[in-house]
Amino acid sequence: MDPRPSLIDKRVKNVRRVIAVAAGKGGVGKSSVASMLALELSKRGYKVGLMDLDFYGPSAHVILGARGIQPSEDKGIVPPEVSGIKFMSIVYYAGDSPCPIRGIDVSNSIIELLTITRWGDLDFLVLDMPPGFGDSTLDVIRLLKKTEFVVVYTPSKVVIETVEKLVKMLKENKVSILGLVENMKTRGSDSAKRELKDFGIPFLGSIWLDKGFENSTGSPEKLLKTHFIKDIRSIIPKLKARKVR
Repeated sequence: MDPRPSLIDKRVKNVRRVIAVAAGKGGVGKSSVASMLALELSKRGYKVGLMDLDFYGPSAHVILGARGIQPSEDKGIVPPEVSGIKFMSIVYYAGDSPCPIRGIDVSNSIIELLTITRWGDLDFLVLDMPPGFGDSTLDVIRLLKKTEFVVVYTPSKVVIETVEKLVKMLKENKVSILGLVENMKTRGSDSAKRELKDFGIPFLGSIWLDKGFENSTGSPEKLLKTHFIKDIRSIIPKLKARKVR
C-alpha cells in the first residue's frame, strides 16, 4: 500500500481551506486568477500558500516574479516565500526545461510533490490547476478531500462548452464548487454569463480585460495596483458563500 496519501493528509492538516482554481481549457487566465487571488489574500494578512500544479505550462512563478529563490529541506521541502506567499512549483525541479511526463508519471509527480511539501499553518492553500479535467484533477479530488473549486472561464462559446463538462465532472465526484469567475470580460460579453445560469453554480464576479496587466507581470507591487486586482478584491468576499455540491 502506498503510504503517501496518509502523509499528504498530515501535510495539509493545518491548512484551513484549499481552493483549486480550475478551467475547462487553457488560455483563460487561470494562473493569473490563482496568483492574484493568493497575492491579495496575503496582503489582507492571511497565511497563504500557492501551488502550481500545471506541469506542462507552469506560469505562476513568472506572474509573481518568483525567480532566484529555491525551497529548503527540513524533514521535507519548505516552500520559499514570494511577497508573503509560500510558493511551490515543478519549476524548482525542472527549471526551464520541458516536463514531458504522462499517465501514471503525472499522478506520481503530483503525489510526490504533495507528500514532500511542508505547508505548516495556512489559512488558504491556492492550487493553480492544470487545464481540463483529466488525471491531475481527479488526483487532487482524491488526495485533497477538502478542496473547494473555483472555475474560471472567458466569454467564448468554445470555452463555455468545456466549462459545462468540467462542472459536470466535479458534481459527479461530489466536489465543493464555490462558483464561476469570468475573466477577460469585455463590453457586450454578457451572453456567456446567461448561458451559465443553468449550471446551478454561483457567479462570483467578472474580471475585466486589463491591457496593463502584462506590463505588471513579475512585480507584485505593480500587480497590486492593476484593475485586475481590484476585480479580485470584489470576488474574495463571495468565497465565503455557501458551497454547492
